[in-house]
Amino acid sequence: MATWNASQSIFNSMSNIIENPHSKSHPVMASNGESLFIPVTMEVPCDNQGTRMWWAFLASSMVTFFGGLFIILVWRTFKYLWTVCCHCGGKNKDAQKVVNAASSQVTDGDYKQTDDKEETAAPGVVEVGWMTSVKDWAGVMISAQTLTGRVLVVTVFALSIGALMIYFIDSSNPIETCQNFYKDFTLQIDMAFNIFFLLYFGLRFIAANDKLWFWLEVNSVVDFFTVPPVFVSVYLNRSWLGLRFLRALRLIQFSEILQFLNILKTSNSIKLVNLCSIFISTWLTAAGFIHLVENSGDPWRNFENSQDLSYWECVYLLMVTMSTVGYGDVYAKTTLGRLFMVFFILGGLAMFASYVPEIIELIGNRKKYGGSYSAVSGRKHIVVCGHITLESVSNFLKDFLHKDRDDVNVEIVFLHNISPNLELEALFKRHFTQVEFYQGSVLNPHDLARVKIESADACLILANKYCADPDAEDASNIMRVISIKNYHPKIRIITQMLQYHNKAHLLNIPSWNWKEGDDAICLAELKLGFIAQSCLAQGLSTMLANLFSMRSFIKIEEDTWQKYYLEGVSNEMYTEYLSSAFVGLSFPAVCELCFVKLKLLMIAIEFKSEKGESRIIINPGNHVKIKEGTLGFFIASDAKEVKRAFFYCKACHDDITDPKRIKKCACKRLIYFEDEQPSALSPKKKQRNGGMRQSPNSSPNMMRHDPLLMTGNDQIDNMDSSSVKRYDSTGMFHWCPAKELDKVLLTRSEAAMTVLSGHVVVCIFGDMTSALIGVRNLVMPLRASNFHYHELKHIVFVGSLDYLKREWETLHNFPKVSILPGTPLSRADLRAVNINLCDMCVILSANQNNIDDTSLQDKECILASLNIKSMQFDDSIGLLQANSQGFTPPGMERSSPDNSPVHGVARQASITTGANIPIITELAKPGKLLPLISFSQEKNSGTHIPIITELVNDSNVQFLDQDDDDDPDTELYLTQPFACGTAFAVSVLDSLMSATYFNDNILTLIRTLVTGGATPELEALIAEENALRGGYSTPQTLANRDRCRVAQLALYDGPFADLGDGGCYGDLYCKALKTYNMLCFGIYRLRDAHLSTPSQCTKRYVITNPPYEFELVPTDLIFCLMQFDHNASQSRASLSHSSHSSHSSSKKSSSVTSILHTASANRQNRVKARDSRDKQKYVLDDAMLGRGVRRTGGAMSM
Repeated sequence: MATWNASQSIFNSMSNIIENPHSKSHPVMASNGESLFIPVTMEVPCDNQGTRMWWAFLASSMVTFFGGLFIILVWRTFKYLWTVCCHCGGKNKDAQKVVNAASSQVTDGDYKQTDDKEETAAPGVVEVGWMTSVKDWAGVMISAQTLTGRVLVVTVFALSIGALMIYFIDSSNPIETCQNFYKDFTLQIDMAFNIFFLLYFGLRFIAANDKLWFWLEVNSVVDFFTVPPVFVSVYLNRSWLGLRFLRALRLIQFSEILQFLNILKTSNSIKLVNLCSIFISTWLTAAGFIHLVENSGDPWRNFENSQDLSYWECVYLLMVTMSTVGYGDVYAKTTLGRLFMVFFILGGLAMFASYVPEIIELIGNRKKYGGSYSAVSGRKHIVVCGHITLESVSNFLKDFLHKDRDDVNVEIVFLHNISPNLELEALFKRHFTQVEFYQGSVLNPHDLARVKIESADACLILANKYCADPDAEDASNIMRVISIKNYHPKIRIITQMLQYHNKAHLLNIPSWNWKEGDDAICLAELKLGFIAQSCLAQGLSTMLANLFSMRSFIKIEEDTWQKYYLEGVSNEMYTEYLSSAFVGLSFPAVCELCFVKLKLLMIAIEFKSEKGESRIIINPGNHVKIKEGTLGFFIASDAKEVKRAFFYCKACHDDITDPKRIKKCACKRLIYFEDEQPSALSPKKKQRNGGMRQSPNSSPNMMRHDPLLMTGNDQIDNMDSSSVKRYDSTGMFHWCPAKELDKVLLTRSEAAMTVLSGHVVVCIFGDMTSALIGVRNLVMPLRASNFHYHELKHIVFVGSLDYLKREWETLHNFPKVSILPGTPLSRADLRAVNINLCDMCVILSANQNNIDDTSLQDKECILASLNIKSMQFDDSIGLLQANSQGFTPPGMERSSPDNSPVHGVARQASITTGANIPIITELAKPGKLLPLISFSQEKNSGTHIPIITELVNDSNVQFLDQDDDDDPDTELYLTQPFACGTAFAVSVLDSLMSATYFNDNILTLIRTLVTGGATPELEALIAEENALRGGYSTPQTLANRDRCRVAQLALYDGPFADLGDGGCYGDLYCKALKTYNMLCFGIYRLRDAHLSTPSQCTKRYVITNPPYEFELVPTDLIFCLMQFDHNASQSRASLSHSSHSSHSSSKKSSSVTSILHTASANRQNRVKARDSRDKQKYVLDDAMLGRGVRRTGGAMSM
């Protein structure tokens, strides 16, 4: 009766609603007196009784689900029974066939039965094939194996998310409302989506192998409770929010969709997306259920306990419930809601406690630098990989991004498989505008694609110079080269290598091509080559290292040696095309004009032969004429200064005395980039095409006409007989047949009886387990063929025989090499090899990288250096006669008559010390004797022995000189041992990476000079045989000897003696260039030459490219590039200081005083002559030019 009363009240209320259409909702009085609101839309006539129809929507889903499930079960039951029956009937038929076969005697019956069986089975085979083909087609459509399938799967997922969005919109409306399908746009869209879902459901059903399990899948359940209610909504013109929230379960497939699109590729990313999608879909689905029951109420309580909660409030409620916080501001009131919360809090808490920490862990472990590089239009980028540490990166960036490189528009991309530490990360952040870091490996093609290696301008590979196993490090870098070249064969690669013999493996890579810009910077080769050049001209290693390194100018006002040294340090190597005003002039004439007029020092050109081949030659003679489009190599402090060589115009700038005013004029310049001219390469471009980058040691095949050559002496050195192999097959090095190790071993007594002098002592630490350092690279420059045989310095190795046995295989073809088994720490061994009379003592160690403590890596070298400097020597030599065997410096006649000195060169010592001073005098006519100059020595310690020590740790340089005042934190190039050329560290070679990138000629020039003439062809030959091959002396091989070399020229006496006492460096430069084709480029000066003290320090320092007006002192040694002397013989003195003895750089204080005293007598007589000469010079600009634009790094080549 109560129900009837309630229905009657509802009916009456609905009648009132119809009569008042403007009312949106009206209360309906229930039997208990409470008002029940049923929201309706008056645009359509709803049920006049106002009854809820939620059960109709729910029933449509239930009927669909259970009805389909019932049909599947019935079908499977019927199929099972049919299979059982057929199986039993089959057994009876088989038994009958056996009986018939036994009783039958005719075989025709068998054939008939077989035919009948085939005919019976045929219809079944056709039917199964049709079903199978449809099933396979449906499976392909939903498996995303084809493009159509992937599009379909992605579309279904996108529409599911769209349907979920519609649910979010409709959740703001009441749970059940009256809607007109033709006027409700969201309902129309939802209907279209569900029709598509229905079709997709059909495809999935057809493709399913097990229909029962398919019917119970999550996606199928979602379709059952979301698709049928939409059709009911259209029929009833009303909408029920219902279970449409189940569409959120589709989010579980998000990771699969991303995998189909190849967005997720790593296991961590797939796992992360899976966890997030499961967590979010469960969260949203549970919130949807709470929203439904709380806004509807309990059905058995006539929906009276409902509460108005928005969907997002339910989302909030579920989160605080899962996290066990439970603020209590929002809670469930209905019985269904509370019952659901009881079970959900168990599963939700477990999921929250397991999923959230794992998600956070995956996000935390995700690579911070795992993105991809986005190339910037108009900006190049390079990839740097290999040994990426704070030290290597900071050294590289300091040189690559130096402020003097004002045209660097290159972005640096670092790729390394280990994330950077905090210090390295801070370094990257300081250079964030030009530097990016990505975590990955060049051995992984995916990582190479991330850094866009195919569009990179170059790839630079850094090596670990301090590794314990250099061969393993080189193998790793070679593998990096292989991987990069395999991914993109055309990429330019510049890699560092530790061992010389490992360079041969790069030649095995088919796409490796040094003509296209690929370069291998072998640190051992260059390091030992620099040290070898210091044996010939002490201090040269420091000068060359400063030339290709970017150093900012540091101005010092005080008149100290640091002032002149730092002025030279600011010089670098530049390239620039020469103006057409220089066309037709000889190389010496252009050099003089550039130095005097333009204040530029040119040392080399890119020479183009008649065949169009380009090669770099340094200081060619008068026979080389400048052509249009010639590229010049300059030493200067500023790239703007070098532009003067390009802008110079004889018509406009001939009368200009201020070089700053030489700028681009209005004259019409000749264009030399024409078809008839050889293509000129921009100094900013890499020489990669057309074979333009030729062998670095090729030189003009012409005889030089040198004023230094003695008239009447036209014979070639008697060592150059074509019937005897005196040189290697390339003609670049002196060669001898292989010698057994026993034949070169010396005992202490044998070494003492040999009475060595003017030789090179190599002290080396190593044992059987030490890594080979490749001392062949030290010997090869000292055996270059542009030295005559009698000019070669004898080389004596002092070290462990076990170690030297391993190195001997690479040394047995070089002449004048001996070994004294022992230890460099033994003074007896050092005295046996007459270390006090050597031209240079080299200290090396093969054990440096086996020690973890960096401060102790150089302990052996430092101890050996201090040991030598503390040695004392007795007066046991006496007067050196011209015919004294073993002590006559090169350039003195060993068999001259009457035992008289020849050509004015002799050496005597009352007390033998670490250095004796050979003096270079002017060329004398045959038979003319010059007076002997005797130098006495007050001290007899070993501190004056010329020593160069190899260091691994730059900071250890402070221990070499106990009397210097260098700060331990001072950079290596600012320390006194480095400035004096007595210390060398491999770290200075780091600058070659950036220098080679900006100008690929730099490495060619450096390698050619310091290695004595090693070429890629020679490297390929050594890779085949691991030794030099002897060759006959042919005109072609002998022509390779015609290359200039670095020498040191003394100013005390000789053809330049008049300039040594207060003369100008510019006058010396011009005189040496005009008279002897010698190109001066620096000074090796005594440290205290600027002080007027009677006793001066014998240490010297390097001054690079001094200005024209720089004043000379008699004790200066001049670095110069001198021509090869074809007619030099043992009966003639050479101008090269290094050809005699390089230990003149260690003159004693008393010797210096003697020179200064002798020179002072002539000072007054030269003042007037010098004053008149100064008036005829070009007017010099005293203002220092600004420093700091583009540099290309620098080096010199032969």
